[in-house]
Amino acid sequence: MKMKTTVLIINVLAVLLVQSVMAQTPKAELKQITESVYAYTGVPAGTPGNIFFVNTGIVIGNDAVLVVDTLTSAKEAEGFWADIRKITDKPVRYVVNTHYHLDHVLGNSFFADMGARIIGHVKCREAVISTGDKTLGNPEAFGLPADFWEGTRAVAPDTAFERGMILDLGGVAVKLIYTGFASHSQGSIIVHIPSQDVLFAGDILFTDFHPYLGEGDLPGWEKNLDFIHAMNVSHIIPGHGPLSSNKDIEDLKAYLPFFDKKAKELSAGEKDVEKLTAAMLEVLPKRAGGDFIVTMNLKTRYLTDNGNGQSQKK
Repeated sequence: MKMKTTVLIINVLAVLLVQSVMAQTPKAELKQITESVYAYTGVPAGTPGNIFFVNTGIVIGNDAVLVVDTLTSAKEAEGFWADIRKITDKPVRYVVNTHYHLDHVLGNSFFADMGARIIGHVKCREAVISTGDKTLGNPEAFGLPADFWEGTRAVAPDTAFERGMILDLGGVAVKLIYTGFASHSQGSIIVHIPSQDVLFAGDILFTDFHPYLGEGDLPGWEKNLDFIHAMNVSHIIPGHGPLSSNKDIEDLKAYLPFFDKKAKELSAGEKDVEKLTAAMLEVLPKRAGGDFIVTMNLKTRYLTDNGNGQSQKK
């Protein structure tokens, strides 16, 4: 998929995400997962300071702290920082971006200004460089207030890798892994903390939430899920949804080809997206959130004309 098409898809998706927020809920708090790992998990729609209800977290070593993803703005990142400081006063030395989507990286500038090194896959870096400033220049396209990104800069990873890195926080090692296959995005990675039996999956995993497939590589995505499943980690933190396990990996692996098969079948005869969404929701496994993403997936993957008269059906 060409980058400008991807940007359009993400723009429309973000608008729908904002429109889905119907009521304010109490501010999310970092939950202790293990001795050294804390995370926002199962963040509900409408949570103040986390407009796209993203799971982010921290890993604490003897010497330093590592942050996994930074939310959607410098202001949201500042709130995240305040929550971190309630837990530890150790230096935040590293930020890891699991992928380039705005809800995971646009808080980078705050952490960079606080002295953190920003790390991500090479394709994540390239995408933030290509799309970041354009995104910040058009908040209305995402259904956001004109001043939402006041004080926010697009900051790409300053350190990028192709296959993996290991970071030592002092007694706690963190492994950054690209499996070799694209999935939710071209540069999506996982963050594994072996000593804690914890894995941050980013948006390679959506739990009890319909996943965004618009630019996904479905065969590669299934390979990523197999890779995570084989690791047999006890605590899996998805990009969206509650704390997860291998059962949730299995559920998403079954969901992806089922969605693809049914969407292709139904879109062959039905072109009205509202009717198609309703038909899909009748047959898809029930999820607590993300019905609107089913609509986005249909629009961007199955009802999209690529300029040659053909719908995009990867």
